[in-house]
Parts: sequence; structure tokens; C-alpha cells
Amino acid sequence: MDGYQSLTALLESAWKELDRSDADRRDLCLDVVGDVLETGRLTQEDAERAVERLVTVALSADGYAVQESALHAVCTAATHHRLPYRVLEPLATGADRFGPLLLAYVLAILGSTRDRAALPVVQRFLHHPHPEVRGEAADAVNEIQWRRQ
Repeated sequence: MDGYQSLTALLESAWKELDRSDADRRDLCLDVVGDVLETGRLTQEDAERAVERLVTVALSADGYAVQESALHAVCTAATHHRLPYRVLEPLATGADRFGPLLLAYVLAILGSTRDRAALPVVQRFLHHPHPEVRGEAADAVNEIQWRRQ
């Protein structure tokens, strides 16, 4: 098995375990997914597919730890892969369901796309009551606008 096959096998194993585990175990599975994404060695297609699944987990998970791990893994992926807005758009649509700490992740993720389509969502949070959210929103707006110049 070559290195790439090992990575994808590790990813598949983590997804399978994620589907049948309790919250603590799910959190660890998502850490494994994040570790694989952090290598930057997945193809763009495989990275996007993994991120789509992470977004689904973040939006549907019951516990904070699982949501945070999923969003952290997406942030990691955004550092090593150019993620298109279409892959992350469900986070934009569901942004209001996250509390301030998780919302900061969502805004950073949306800003990383540098896609103008994310701008209206991000701008809504510039006047959020929590300073961390406002700061992430401002950073995301700057990222997006930097891309436009």
C-alpha cells in the first residue's frame, strides 16, 4: 500500500468509526480526519469530499466537542487546500445555529474561501455582541476583500 492509499485508508477507517461511536470517540475520529487533512497530501477532490462530510457533522452533531472538532478539521483543511465556497456554503446557511466560539471558526472558514459570495453572511456578524465574533468577522471581510483587489 503506497502512502496515498494509507492516508485514504486511515480516513475511511475514521469515517466508519465516526458513524458507530459515542461522542468522545467521535471527537477522536474527527481529530484523525484533521490530521490526514493537515498533511496536505490529499487530492483536491478527496479533500473537498472530506470537508463536505465534516461540514455535515458540524451542522448535525449534538455535542459541542464533536462540532468543534469538525470545524477545527475544516480550518486545518482550509490551510492546506483551496476550498471553494460551494463546499462550505452549508456553514454559511447554518451560521446562526452556532454559539460564539464555534461561530468564530465558521467565520474564519468562510473568510478563507476569499469568495465574495460569503461576504453578506460574514458582514452580518460585524456587530455581533461578542468581541471574538466581531473580530473574526472583520478578519474574514478583510480576507474576502483582499481577494477582490
